[in-house]
Parts: sequence; structure tokens; C-alpha cells
Amino acid sequence: METNPIPILTIQTTPFDDQRPGTNGLRKKTAVFESKKNYLQNYIQSLLSSIDLRDRQGCTMVVGSDGRYFSRAATEVIVQMAAANGIGRLVIGHNGILSTPAVSCIIRKIKAIGGIILTASHNPGGPGGDFGIKFNVANGGPSPDTVMERIHQVSRTLEEYAICLDLHIDLSRLGRHDFDLENKFKPFRVEIVDSVEIYLNMLRGIFDFGAIKSLLTGPKQLKIRIDAMNGVMGPYVRRILCDELGAPANSAVNCVPLEDFGGQHPNPNPAFAASLVDSMKGGEFGFGAAFDADGDRYMIMGENGFFVSPSDSLAVMAANLSCIPYFSQRGIRGFARSMPTSTAIDRVAKAMKVALYETPTGWRFFGSLMDSGRCSFCGEESFGTGSDHIRDKDGLWSVLVWLSIMAVRKQGVEEIVRDHWAKMGRNYFCRFDYEGVDGKAAYYLMRDLEAVITDKAFTTQKFSVGNNIYSVEKADNFEYIDPVDGSVSRKQGLRIMFTDSSRIIFRLSGSGAGTGATVRIYAESYERDPERHNRETQVNNSLYVRVNLHICSNIC
Repeated sequence: METNPIPILTIQTTPFDDQRPGTNGLRKKTAVFESKKNYLQNYIQSLLSSIDLRDRQGCTMVVGSDGRYFSRAATEVIVQMAAANGIGRLVIGHNGILSTPAVSCIIRKIKAIGGIILTASHNPGGPGGDFGIKFNVANGGPSPDTVMERIHQVSRTLEEYAICLDLHIDLSRLGRHDFDLENKFKPFRVEIVDSVEIYLNMLRGIFDFGAIKSLLTGPKQLKIRIDAMNGVMGPYVRRILCDELGAPANSAVNCVPLEDFGGQHPNPNPAFAASLVDSMKGGEFGFGAAFDADGDRYMIMGENGFFVSPSDSLAVMAANLSCIPYFSQRGIRGFARSMPTSTAIDRVAKAMKVALYETPTGWRFFGSLMDSGRCSFCGEESFGTGSDHIRDKDGLWSVLVWLSIMAVRKQGVEEIVRDHWAKMGRNYFCRFDYEGVDGKAAYYLMRDLEAVITDKAFTTQKFSVGNNIYSVEKADNFEYIDPVDGSVSRKQGLRIMFTDSSRIIFRLSGSGAGTGATVRIYAESYERDPERHNRETQVNNSLYVRVNLHICSNIC
């Protein structure tokens, strides 16, 4: 039976003044996207219109989500608008599910122009939670500043959007679906693909799966506990760690993606992954891990609840990359970390005679280094680590790195970390978040703080904490010159550096979804003496309290 082509409609709209994407795309309360008329449509149109028409016509894009509430409705709108805006082909994960690393992998595999990811990362889900839209570009990585600025500029003057309201797709039906549209010579194609398979095939070429499987099976198997936190990682954990690598099915918990993440805050840290922490403290499991909602962040724990900080994880992984066939065969071209991240990896880079790049926060800066062949491995303090196998952070890849190291070294998590500290020293590191701060107040705080720390007199300051004297060596507002294209990123965070390698960082975050600003303060101190490697991080960084009290008294 012959059917009529699906009409392309042009809908009048008015612009919104709050659609500037932040560090990780556009994040808002779910109610903003769901209840504000045309809010979602306006942003998708702005995103699509930011792509040059000549590149957009007939191109391929990837679409995925972490399964949070409103994702299915938003995916249908994206399909309808992509068709109306000249996109030729969409590749979508089964039931709309694709992890952020998988989206990056597929973009690169099929040479797509980019990918839309529906996620608010580790933020809560459900009707009262958060929703977000990320756009990864053709290299598979997050949008650079220039792309986000183009999207924002389009959003400010948008008057109409194009959509095919009669186009509907069943996300549960694997395979190819073609649609005839008005005014299009070629059909619009949607391909629903297995959410895991392409990503799994990539991992098979990176790791020695046989060695990991031997670690997880047999009479001396390592017992593991993996918490997917009811986010996107459930299908990946089941398929890869259990089915492929042999871990018992009960090794994985909370593996069903839920729209509200089961009421959990899908944030892989000791506070929100408390059930994993409790399980690990019992001593039954030798390795534990948790993932955030979209699978790009992770947490590592060892036997008896030994917690590995993200910065320590980054440094330990860097020091042991030779355990991974991908790196032993290709070599290591450089390391990179975000500016607030602990300098522990710097010491590894120096010992290995490998270049180290310090970048602003945001994975797009790492992507530029990787594309130019300067960087092989990178990470940040907010539980994100990755390499040049894709152009985004990758939680499950990071877990497989750790399991590979354990398989080769025949050691447990804690033993590996303590051995690293004994060789390199320990960098005590902690972060303090102040959320919901009035935007103007946050601006003036940072402005006045910058005036205090950049005054010439400040570099002569000394602070006494217990038996230690901390002398200021340098203070500035971090500025980054990209070694690839020469672009300059200014005012990326206030740094106070001390002569003993301790640091305090102040930064405004651009990844929040609610009202107000987030001020983040990072404290780091270095300890070479192995006898002092067992102290509590917060106690060791009491420097943070003393210096902040002094600085705040100057501002106030």
C-alpha cells in the first residue's frame, strides 16, 4: 500500500535567553524542558542550525541517552527535527540507550558528523530531577567553545523551527527504518543498533580479555562488585564484565536503567554509592566500581573499603599503562590533566619522561591534544579518565584498565596504590563545592579574590599550620594557550601555589543544572615521607581552612 510522504512543517517560535550551553552542554531542571513550550525544540533547532547547511544535508548523526525521564519523548522530537533539517541518517541505541563513551566510539567508527547525548551526567533524574543535552562533534568529543557559542548565538534570535510531526519511530525495533519526506529525493533513515556491540568490539582490540577473564574466573578468582547505579551502564556491565569476561551475574547490581535511577543520585563517589562502600567494607570483594548515569565517570574501591581518589587513580593508571596491549604496542605520546586535578600524574610524567599538559576543565581540550598526536592518556579530578581510543571520558574502559593492571601485577588495589605512593609520594587532594550561590555574589567573590591573590604583597605571604610553614610561590588566574591552534582560554580558575608543591584552587563551575552558581575550592598538599601516607585527606589539608580564613578576611 502506497503512503504519502511525511510533511515538513515550519513552526513559529520565540527565543529563550537562557540557552547558553555550559561545560557539558545545556542542563536544566527536567520541568524546564518538559513544560516550557518549544524549549526543547528551540535548542535542538539551534544545535542543528549551528552546523553548516552544506555539511548537514544528508549527513549521519548518532543519538543516545542515559535512559533518564523525558529521554524517550526528547528522542522522538530529535528524530522529527533531524529529518526536517536535512539529516540523512540517524544511528540510535536500542531503546534510546547509549553510554557517552559508546556515542563517541560510534561517531568515530561510522564517521558521523556528531552525536546528541541526552544526559545530565551524575545529576538526579525523574520528573523532579535534571535533564541535559550534549553535542559531541565529528572527532567524537564534546563541542569546543566555538561550536557552543554558535549554538548560543542561533538560540538568541531563533524565530522558527522545522519538524516532521507525523514521523514516529519504535526505539525497541532493531534494524533500519526508512521514511519518505516531502521535498526530499532520498529517504530519511533511522538505524536502531545494539547499544553495546560496537563499543565492545573496540574494547576487544584494546585489552587482553583473556588475562582479565583469568583474573575473574577459576578457583582463585577475584570477586568483584560493580554498581551501575540504575543508569546506562547496566547493559554494558552485564554484557562485558559478566557475559564476556566471566564475572558471576551477582557481581553486578543496579543494572536496570531506570528513569529516576531508582531514586538514587547516580554520582559515583563514596557518599552517593554508599551501598557499594558498605559491601566493600565487608571484605568479601577484592575490587569494586560504580558508574554515573551516562557511563563516563567511575569510582574504584579495593578490599575492605579502600577508596581510590580520582587523582590517585589517574596517576596509578598512567604509571602502569604498559599492562595494556593498546599502549605497549602504540607507545605513549603524552599525558594531560585538567588544571584543578592533583599534580600526582605530573610526577609520573616526569619519571617516564613523557610530556604533561595542564588544561582548563572540559574534555574538549584533551580532544585537541589527542587529535594532534600529543596526548595518549588524560583525566580530571571529577572521576573522569580516558585515552585516545575515543574522545570522551570512559568509565568502563577505566575499570578494565584497573583489572588489567591487577591481572599483570598480581596485586590488590590497596597494594598497588600504596606501592605507588612509596615510589612517587602521596598527593593529598580534596574538593569543596558551594552550590546555589547567587550569581552576582559569586562573580564579585572571584573578582575580589583575584585582586587579593594577584597583589604583589601576596606572594610574600606565609601560613603556619601546625608544625608546617606554607610559603606562597605563585598566584594567578589560570590561562591556557592551546599548543595545537594557539587559541587562548583566560580566567579558568584562581591558583595559589606554595613552595612545597601544595596548591589551593578556586573555580566557578559551568556544569550545574539549577539556579545559582557553583563555587569549587580544591586543596592539595604533597607528602614524600611514607610514614605520613596514612593520614586523613581532610585533616592533612587543614591548610585549606587556614589560608581561606586569611584570604576571606582580606576580602570582607
